[in-house]
Amino acid sequence: MNKKYLHHLWVKLRPLSYWYFLAAFLVSSAVCVAALRQNNLTVLHLRDEVLKVDQQNGDVEAALRELRAYMYSHMNTNLASGPNAIKPPVQLKYRYERLVQVEKDKVTKDSGKIYTDAQEYCERTVPEGLSGRGRVPCIQEYVAQRGFKEQPIPDSLYKFDFASPRWSPDLAGLSMLASGVFLLLFIVRFGLELWLKHSLRD
Repeated sequence: MNKKYLHHLWVKLRPLSYWYFLAAFLVSSAVCVAALRQNNLTVLHLRDEVLKVDQQNGDVEAALRELRAYMYSHMNTNLASGPNAIKPPVQLKYRYERLVQVEKDKVTKDSGKIYTDAQEYCERTVPEGLSGRGRVPCIQEYVAQRGFKEQPIPDSLYKFDFASPRWSPDLAGLSMLASGVFLLLFIVRFGLELWLKHSLRD
C-alpha cells in the first residue's frame, strides 16, 4: 500500500487517541454498574412494599402491578437469584393466612349444616333404637358422604414471580450498550495504530 497514503491516514487518525475511547468505556461501564445496582435496590424496595401492604391488608393488587411493571421494564431485577433465594420470590404470607381462615370458616359453617341435616334425615329413616344408638352409624355415613374438607389454597393466589428482561432501554441498558460500542472503538482504533505503525516501518 502507498506509504504516502498511509502517512496521511496516520496524521488524520493520530488526534483521535484510543485513550478517549478507553476513558469513555470506563465511564459508561461505571454508570452501567451503578444503574444495575439501583435497579436491583429499587425492585427489592418494591417487593418489600408489596409484603408490607399484604401485612396491612391493603391494596396488594396495585402494589403487585407496580412491581410487575418495574421488573418488566428494567434489567437486573430478578428477585429469584442467589443460592438462598425463595422461589417464587413473592409469597404473600398474610394473604395466605387470610385465605386459609376463610376456607376454615366455610368448612365449619358447612359442616354444622350437614350435621344438622344428617340428624334430621336419620331421625326420619332410622328407628330410634336403644338410647338412639341406631342413628349414630347413619349420621356418620351421611356426614362422610356429604362432608366438606378444607380445599388447598391455589398457589396463584399468593405466590408470584415476574420475569426480568436480559436488556432494557433504561440507563443501565443504554450505558451497557455504550460500553460495548466504546470498547469496540478502542480495539479498532488501537489495532489501526499498530497496523499503521508497522506498515510505515516496512
